[in-house]
Amino acid sequence: QVQLVESGGGSVQAGGSLRLSCAASGFVNNLYYMHWFRQAPGKSREGVAGINNSGRTSYSDSVKGRFTISKDNAKNTLYLQMNSLKPEDTAMYYCAAGYGYYSGSSLLSGRKFGYWGQGTQVTVSS
Repeated sequence: QVQLVESGGGSVQAGGSLRLSCAASGFVNNLYYMHWFRQAPGKSREGVAGINNSGRTSYSDSVKGRFTISKDNAKNTLYLQMNSLKPEDTAMYYCAAGYGYYSGSSLLSGRKFGYWGQGTQVTVSS
């Protein structure tokens, strides 16, 4: 059974940094592609960063240059390093995994993912 557990959220002032982690269990890493999504109150969910089976990364324009997605296959853990945080980054952040092979470099719709974590809250104050 696939399980994803996020951690690392918190409150930070604008300009600060946080690193989110997503501990994965129950699957073989290279058979899944993974993304980070976020959802702010009253807004729709959006993909912010993705990493495909071969390690190729993709980012939304809103976070490009500030966020970095990575994964440690030995630890079965996905990360999101977030620097230069802005108040508009405030949201619940979710990691998601999709089974199969994805070779592209674009962010995928949430409908492409069958497994989700419970989320971790990030709050950025001005």
